[in-house]
Amino acid sequence: MHVPDGFIDAPVSAATAAVAAAAVGVSLRGARRELDDKAAPLAGLVAAFVFAVQMLNFPVAAGTSGHLLGGALAAILVGPYTGVLCISVVLLMQGVLFADGGLTALGVNITDMGVVTTVVAYAVFRALVRVLPRGRTGLSVASFAAAFVSVPAAAAAFTLIYALGGTTDVPVSQVFTAMTGVHVLIGLGEAAITALTVSAVAAVRPDLVHGARDLLRPLELRTVRPANVLRPDGAEAASSVPGSPAISSRRDGDQPQRRDPAVPDGPGGDRHRRSGARGPGAVAAEGRAEAESTLPGSPAISSRRDGDQPERRDPAVPDGPSGDRHRRTGSRGPGAVAAEGGATGAPRSAKRLWLVGVAAALVCAGGLSYYASTSPDGLEKVAHDKGIDSKEEAHAAKDSPLADYQVKDVSDERLSGGLAGVIGVGATLAAGTGVFVTLRWKRTRAHATRTESETAAP
Repeated sequence: MHVPDGFIDAPVSAATAAVAAAAVGVSLRGARRELDDKAAPLAGLVAAFVFAVQMLNFPVAAGTSGHLLGGALAAILVGPYTGVLCISVVLLMQGVLFADGGLTALGVNITDMGVVTTVVAYAVFRALVRVLPRGRTGLSVASFAAAFVSVPAAAAAFTLIYALGGTTDVPVSQVFTAMTGVHVLIGLGEAAITALTVSAVAAVRPDLVHGARDLLRPLELRTVRPANVLRPDGAEAASSVPGSPAISSRRDGDQPQRRDPAVPDGPGGDRHRRSGARGPGAVAAEGRAEAESTLPGSPAISSRRDGDQPERRDPAVPDGPSGDRHRRTGSRGPGAVAAEGGATGAPRSAKRLWLVGVAAALVCAGGLSYYASTSPDGLEKVAHDKGIDSKEEAHAAKDSPLADYQVKDVSDERLSGGLAGVIGVGATLAAGTGVFVTLRWKRTRAHATRTESETAAP
């Protein structure tokens, strides 16, 4: 849906440029709140990925193709403000380097493809996630619907812009009917790509999906309260959970341990516990020591045993004979299973996701783009059929070395297109990452300055 030069007259083009500039300015401020150390590199990747997938035109009707607009995908993954900036970076790279979308129509394209799609998609997405079941299924459905609605919304927005400043006399009603009709079909492809991509990211790093951070929370570590255990004399004793009476486990070959109650607990008193009578306060004192060793956040190391060799212990494994055996043999007790479950649910590395995303973008732009549909996209088809393109102007960057996504002086079409796609991904990734990392740095610097001022204030 890249609008070329000549479709819209100069006054309306200037007005949309002002609207686009204002939207970008607001988004620059809003993106500072959305970007953190993980989201800033991801936003640059989103821009590069959108650029790459936009090269994959897919057939939607006889003689017509469509491609991803990307507003919904960007808004859901990195937020609406950052999403506007992502699409703006993509459109700027396409217009300047590849002669795709007019330079005088850059404001039209940013307003239509960047602002309208992002705002509409995010509004629909947030409305749906409030009523759909929580989880990845609800997230996928909301992403699909939001992306689907955003495409005909952009078509309707173009029709409005054309009604205000179109350079031809084609009736607005015909433009609206043709544009929305074909873009409903394109919206299905947009919706499928968006839902699949969001679901894939949510499956490995749900914390990186901006639009669903309050829906998909990472797993939390929960320890299981162990069952009561038996004391050496056969009496039942409660586990060493804070707030409950705790009896120490058997040790030194599971022989009853005799200790002097007058000797304090701790590493120094451990040697004296092996001799002396087990007085009335011994059990309680020893239980307190065991309970204190299992307090959350405290390093838990059991007392010395088995030849006075220091033994590290897992605080998630319960005290008692059964827990002792789990520690000695390496088998998993109830607490160990809970700890392992928490580790399994821990988010994977963002660096790995970033590398996979870059690789996917390079494959799409450098390889799969050769097999994309060569039919005109929705706007080109409507413009040709209705005569809107009768006053189209030549692109100012038509002599660019990368014009029309072909590297100049490379005769092999497949190689030329692949190289152009790889260059485009690299340029968009560098430009986008530079913008978003800079915004993140400014936010961090402003926060540090504010903190210093508050600290220095009397």
